[in-house]
Amino acid sequence: MVGTALGLSLVLLFLSVPVFLVFGLGSGLVAIFGLNLPWSTLIQVSFGAVTKHVLLAIPLFIFAGLIMLRAGVARRLVALAMAMVGHWPGGLGVAMVLTMGFFAAFCGSILAAITAVGSIMLPEMKKSGYPPAFSVVLAASAGLLEALIPPSNAAIIFSSLTNVPVSQTFSAGILPGLVLMVLLIVVVMIRGRAFSRNERAGWGARLVAVRRAVPSLLTPVIILGGIYAGLLTPSESAAVAVVWAAFVGFFIHRELTFEGVWSALKATAVTTTVIFSIIAMATFLAVVLTYTQAPQHLTAYLLQYGIGPITFLIMVGVICLVLGTFIEIVPVFYLTVPIFMGIALTMDVSMLHLYVVFTAFAGIGLLTPPVCVGIYTAASVANISADKAFPQVPLFVGVGVIYGVLMIFTPWLAEWLPSALH
Repeated sequence: MVGTALGLSLVLLFLSVPVFLVFGLGSGLVAIFGLNLPWSTLIQVSFGAVTKHVLLAIPLFIFAGLIMLRAGVARRLVALAMAMVGHWPGGLGVAMVLTMGFFAAFCGSILAAITAVGSIMLPEMKKSGYPPAFSVVLAASAGLLEALIPPSNAAIIFSSLTNVPVSQTFSAGILPGLVLMVLLIVVVMIRGRAFSRNERAGWGARLVAVRRAVPSLLTPVIILGGIYAGLLTPSESAAVAVVWAAFVGFFIHRELTFEGVWSALKATAVTTTVIFSIIAMATFLAVVLTYTQAPQHLTAYLLQYGIGPITFLIMVGVICLVLGTFIEIVPVFYLTVPIFMGIALTMDVSMLHLYVVFTAFAGIGLLTPPVCVGIYTAASVANISADKAFPQVPLFVGVGVIYGVLMIFTPWLAEWLPSALH
């Protein structure tokens, strides 16, 4: 039954059927006609999945990030990064990576971050002689920081699937996110030696950039501080982030307008609809897995052949890498986590370690054709054809694979900070 559901889903996927319908039709038909389950069971499970309290944080974090974007935050963060590292080799590229990291700390949307930062940095990099293809793929690669550095939609979804506290999943992504940032910066500095550099900013200019960016830099402190101080749940922290973003936009930066708020609301509604439609339909596959006990059978099979934790994680990485080439990271989570979660528990693999490995390899899908939504988004911002950026993809995919392998063999990067905060 599971094979039939997956086979039908793959056929629909290759026919370019929207992902939520792939889940709904493939698994729904098997559940109804193969397992003789009533529609009411599927609807109840689906409704329960989308009404989990923890998922309320997703639209709120997205909304907070979009408000901050319209409040001029991205421009101030870029100015801060440029003042600090613009004179380094590849300084513009380094500044873009750092700005993506900063922006990740209060924005829940990868594509919004690529658009916000890329619209400022990509034209500047082109003027300074950076190859547009290199800049586009770098922007798409840096977008993965959004999936690791909290608040992260990927972390919230993983927690909803595994019942791991969101606070732990958030903190598990911080050190791996910083490691990825360092790897990207090293690549940019090596490649950037041939590009022009900015003049070193004076300390006065740096202090001005810091002062202008302070309200933005306080946002992650407010978001994460409330959670780890035990004062706020993730959903409450997201609501506070929205209020703080509106306050910054209206009263500090004074660049946010009611039209901008309405635009952010509409964009949030669109993004949230896409995510929650996938969540609702993906639960149909979870029903099929539950009734057929496929995860238990797969666990027994792997244990029978002596598969160890490292081999298992390598297998997970390869599967996520392949799936991420064809579908986005959210459906990859719903397709794979319910299957491999039980295996990981049986093999004493930490859920937090599993989360980082999942995210590392599935996130490479931002770069790999044919889906590569990160490259398409960055290319549209840079006003170039996406296929012109593809020659630079192998370099950054190689960096991503190296990073993923590093995550497999260094579980402490995912586990140390949650343990220390706990």
